[in-house]
Amino acid sequence: MYALRNKIVLLFLFVFALKVTAQTVTPVTARTYSFINYAENYLSHSKDSSLMLAFYKKIDELREGKRDKVTIVHYGGSHIQAGTWSDKLISNFQSYKNFEGGGLYCFPYRIAKTNSPLYFKSYTTGKWKRFRCATWKEMCLNLGMAGIAAVTNDSANTFGIKLNKNGHHEKFNSLKIYTNMNPSFQFSLTAMESKYIRREEPQKGYTLFEFEQEIDSVNFDLLKMDTVRPDFMLYGFSLENTKPGFYYAGFGVNGASSNSYLKCNLFGQQLETLKPDLVIFSLGVNDTQGKDFTKDDYIENYDSLITEVRKASPDCAILLTTTSDNYIKRRTANKRPIKAHDAMFELMEKHKTALWDLYTVMGGYKSIYKWYKVGLAGRDRVHFSPKGYAIVGQMMFDAIDKSYKANSKVK
Repeated sequence: MYALRNKIVLLFLFVFALKVTAQTVTPVTARTYSFINYAENYLSHSKDSSLMLAFYKKIDELREGKRDKVTIVHYGGSHIQAGTWSDKLISNFQSYKNFEGGGLYCFPYRIAKTNSPLYFKSYTTGKWKRFRCATWKEMCLNLGMAGIAAVTNDSANTFGIKLNKNGHHEKFNSLKIYTNMNPSFQFSLTAMESKYIRREEPQKGYTLFEFEQEIDSVNFDLLKMDTVRPDFMLYGFSLENTKPGFYYAGFGVNGASSNSYLKCNLFGQQLETLKPDLVIFSLGVNDTQGKDFTKDDYIENYDSLITEVRKASPDCAILLTTTSDNYIKRRTANKRPIKAHDAMFELMEKHKTALWDLYTVMGGYKSIYKWYKVGLAGRDRVHFSPKGYAIVGQMMFDAIDKSYKANSKVK
């Protein structure tokens, strides 16, 4: 009985620690802005914060050399596809111990003829079509965890990916290429200096390459063998390094809303292969742009998303992000994010998640216009500028970092 009581007291103290440190966050951005609520830049937690505490313990183990990798998956729309938010976030995580390993999931956005993060680039000599979960016009049934795919029917084609110079991941020694495993096509690595082992994993939906040396790029030759199954579908690359570090998958699709990824038949199957330790959701802007937005639908969509994530990785922590303030057609301040904001706090308690309140931190209703006036947001009053995204990414990390350090045993 006493042992049980002690466990309850310890759990209470952990949860208390998570909350009482919230008000003492010190912003680390180079310049302060009067409209940003820096004092509100902290994580909120449900009454049961055990999964987030378990995530913090995994970071401790990584820093102590007791584990090789901590995996973070980040879902969003164009905010995440842009890559600057992601770049700032993962650079900070890697800086905990100047980690070089872990890895990145990279979708070849340029092959799919859309904007790409700057920390990697993709290229091809062939013609490809784009399918994505954000619009029915470009939708197909067999989309996966990234919510987007590049498809080709070229008889001869080359494609590849290269890591650009960045502050977090520049080399990898293994690669998983996720495809529809179409036997009508064969792909092989273009001749390279490093020796490698190739292994097919059809049940997991990828082909694994393990290299003797660290490399920064790969190029593939794709050859069409017959016309039985016409399309080769490319879902993305998992670039991994066996050195210790954080693995980050930024799954951003322009125009994606909270129900978009629910349309992807292979969502859970592919996500299970990553086994995420933390899943961050930063969806909502596109929901609140719609006239038919309702709080109940929004909650229902997130209920389903969280259920799918927990099927794929039952013990992973989940961090929700309130939607950013935005305007409708550049002219009308949008009040719908207020309802979405309230929904997120309900979801936090319901699903035992953590929450970062971006809406309040950035200044709340009509604040995106203030960001725009000083060059931190675009003319559409929806998207941030690169500098604005860097600030958002830094503040998200600051909030996570403060909560983590208040509960970390590693100094």
